[in-house]
Amino acid sequence: MGAGAWGTALAIQAARAGAHVTLWARHPERFLGRASPRLPGFDLPENVAVTGDLPAAADAILVAVPMQHLRSVLSEMQPEAPLLLCCKGVETETLCLPLEIAASLHPNIPAAVLTGPNFAREIAAGLPAASVIAAADAALRKTLIGTLATASFRLYGNDDPVGAQFGGAAKNVIAIAAGALVGGGYGENARAGLITRGLAELSRLVVAQGGRAETVAGLSGLGDLVLTCTGAGSRNYAFGLALGRGEVLQGDAAASGPVVEGVATAPALVARAQNVDLPICAGVADLLAGRVGLQAAMAAALARKLRDE
Repeated sequence: MGAGAWGTALAIQAARAGAHVTLWARHPERFLGRASPRLPGFDLPENVAVTGDLPAAADAILVAVPMQHLRSVLSEMQPEAPLLLCCKGVETETLCLPLEIAASLHPNIPAAVLTGPNFAREIAAGLPAASVIAAADAALRKTLIGTLATASFRLYGNDDPVGAQFGGAAKNVIAIAAGALVGGGYGENARAGLITRGLAELSRLVVAQGGRAETVAGLSGLGDLVLTCTGAGSRNYAFGLALGRGEVLQGDAAASGPVVEGVATAPALVARAQNVDLPICAGVADLLAGRVGLQAAMAAALARKLRDE
């Protein structure tokens, strides 16, 4: 479900794993032959069919739509197969995580999340990668891993979906901050410090929300954070870079659209966290809203009370 870059890459990966795949697109007519409009340079394998019809029978449904559209897409569906949610973030209106949205709409359908340090183009190319499928149900994790895993795409199970989901959400926000620091000329030392303190911030958040700190040290936390804060292919990092350079106007950040997931997630994550100390995420939310400039945000971060790590 979803024929953007990530959905297309996952369709290619599922086909590589031996599945017969149906790729649902709102505009299937935009596919010319086997070529993908959102992932140029990669043609769909023969065992991938593109359609505009909602899925009927399936062994599993991978939902790869932007976080802020997840509810509307799931509302259109009447799934009979397990759901694998492949988006990251917090819904702005309800402050819900992906699995919470699925549970509210389809409470009797098993669901899991796919998260980790993955760029769509590298997955489509079959380059080595590792990721996480998180769900409380061990049998569901095993089934979904068997559906997608190949020699080049190593999948790990995780029974802490809360921690895994918050890792995927917060890393996009922290990546915007990392990009803004580099774009603003604050240097690599600042970025390294930000990533490290961002990891501590994420750990506080996960534990406060009922997840486990060790999840933050894994692929869905540290792994995804490092990739998104340093990789040139990260949309959130690239957006932050443009923000730091003054190429994106503060207060107009939301106009960039839902593709840069951290833009919508930042204020929702801070609101969801309530009394958890999230100086980086809160600073990004203020920066995006135009309530503070980059220089003032950096000064405020450096002026925090000194203490033991």
